Amino acid sequence: MSAIDHYINAILEQGAAEAREDGSAATEAHHLLLAIADDDGSAAHRVLTAAGLGRQTIRNALDREFEHSLNAVGVSLASFGLPKPSRDPKRPPKVGASARLALERGFAASTGKKDLRPTHLLLGILNTGIGTVPRALTLAGIDRADLMARARETLASGNW
Repeated sequence: MSAIDHYINAILEQGAAEAREDGSAATEAHHLLLAIADDDGSAAHRVLTAAGLGRQTIRNALDREFEHSLNAVGVSLASFGLPKPSRDPKRPPKVGASARLALERGFAASTGKKDLRPTHLLLGILNTGIGTVPRALTLAGIDRADLMARARETLASGNW
């Protein structure tokens, strides 16, 4: 197994752990983003931290996005106490649609599997105009286009 296979496998496993923590039945793109933010040492992690996006900052942005989405349909978290997520350790989360698309976009950003790097996966997560990740980043005041440009510069510089 190549280094990128190990990396993607580790991010998928950590993403599944994030999904279980959320009580989600599926690992989605935002879970993969949290996993990358929690993975010290990769260039993708360095791109996020250089933009001020550590794991907790991303978690806070995702929580804000959740509250904002509920408010859009007239539900206030302040008015209703939500129960803690239920977690079933026996049932691993499936890979959800947004995570599959992020993986596909990440692979497409590379010229081939031998050239695939962790930052390609980050680009795949960021390269969407709709969904939880872009809404959360916008609410956090993060310029997604600038973040993607930083990721591309990292790839071009060879600092994987």
